[in-house]
Amino acid sequence: MEFGVLGPLQVRVDGETTAPSAPKLRNVLAMLIVHAGQVVPVPSLVRDLWDDDPPVSGPTTLQTYILNLRKMFCAVTGLSTVEVARDILVTRTGGYLLTAEAGVLDVHCYQRLVASGREALTRGDEAAGVRDLNEALLLWRGPALVDVPAGRVLESRRRQLEESRLSAFECLVDVELRLGMYREVLSELAALTVENPLHEGLHGQYMWALHLSGRRAQALQIFHRLRGALVAGLGLEPGPQVQRLHQAVLNADTDFEPRFAVSRFPAAAPATAFSGGRPY
Repeated sequence: MEFGVLGPLQVRVDGETTAPSAPKLRNVLAMLIVHAGQVVPVPSLVRDLWDDDPPVSGPTTLQTYILNLRKMFCAVTGLSTVEVARDILVTRTGGYLLTAEAGVLDVHCYQRLVASGREALTRGDEAAGVRDLNEALLLWRGPALVDVPAGRVLESRRRQLEESRLSAFECLVDVELRLGMYREVLSELAALTVENPLHEGLHGQYMWALHLSGRRAQALQIFHRLRGALVAGLGLEPGPQVQRLHQAVLNADTDFEPRFAVSRFPAAAPATAFSGGRPY
C-alpha cells in the first residue's frame, strides 16, 4: 500500500486509489498515517475527533472507527481481519498503531529526500541538493491533508509539514538564485508572496529574482508591498536582510550576495512524539 498525506488523503493499492468518505474516519486514518510506527494514544484520537467536548460514547465510537478501517484494509489487501489487526493496524496498550511496514508513506519519502538534499548542500554539491529538493517538493499534491477535518493534534502536524515544505522551497530557491536560475523561480515566488504576505524571506527572494531579471521597478514595488503589510499588520519594519536587499536594488547592485535560507534550513518536520514543491 501507498499512503499519501502531502495533499488529499490517499491510500493506493496496485494503482487503485481509495480512502474512507466519512470525515471522522478520515481524521482517524490521517492521525495514524502521520504517526506511522508510533502508538497513537486513545485520548489523542478522541481529542482530535471531538476537541474538549467528547461524547460519553467517544472511546466506543473510536473502536468502531478502527474496526471500519480494518475492514477497509481487508478489502484492499485481501488479508483477513486477524492478519490486518496483527500486521497493519494494531491495538497496543492505550492506543493504536499503524505499523511502519504497512506501506510506503509519501511523507517519509519526502523527509528522506529533504535530508539528502540538505546533506548534499552541506558538502557543497549544489546540483545534487537541487535535484533532491526538487524531487521532495514534487511529492506534494496540494496542501497537506487538505480534505481532512483536523483537530488540534492533526492540525499541529499539518502545520509542521507545511512549514517544512516552505522551508525546503526557500532553500531550493536560494540555491537556484546563486546558480543564475532567477527567471525560472519568478512565477512560483509571485504566487507564494501573495499567499504569504508577511513572509520576508520569500519577498526578499522575489525582489532579488526580479532585480536580476532587469525588473528593478517591480522589485521595489514588492518591497513596498511587504513593508506596507508588515507595518499595517504588525507595526514592524522589514528586517535588516530585506533592508539591505532593498538598498542593493536602489543602487542597481547585482554583486550583492543575499543568503536567504541555507544557513537556517531546518530538517524535515519530525513525527510528533506523544507523551500523555514545491508549493506550486
